[in-house]
Amino acid sequence: MATPEERLKILRMIDEGKISAEEGARLLAALAETRKPARKTPLGRTGNARMLRVRVTDTITGKAKATVNLPLRLVDAGLNIASQYAPGVAFDELMEAINAGAEGKIIDVIDEEDGEHIEIYIE
Repeated sequence: MATPEERLKILRMIDEGKISAEEGARLLAALAETRKPARKTPLGRTGNARMLRVRVTDTITGKAKATVNLPLRLVDAGLNIASQYAPGVAFDELMEAINAGAEGKIIDVIDEEDGEHIEIYIE
């Protein structure tokens, strides 16, 4: 059975350009076969949207702290991993928005405590 760290490592390799999104998808699919699905609703590609883009910037300097571009077909696996690290986030609502065909900026949050601006787009 795959660990969350193994799945996160694959997503990081995609983000860093070490492997293609297709290679990452195959690796994540192989990992998913070793365990039962954690989500009830499968991700269906809707509309013309193809990517989920997450941008985290420092509110003081304006510099990017993190940028993640994830193909929508990998979002379900990515959210499964993320939900283990951020249990208070409404990932089910995010999946519903994606499945409903949402596009553009869907989340815009400023974390004043950590000084971060988090934006999530579907493009």
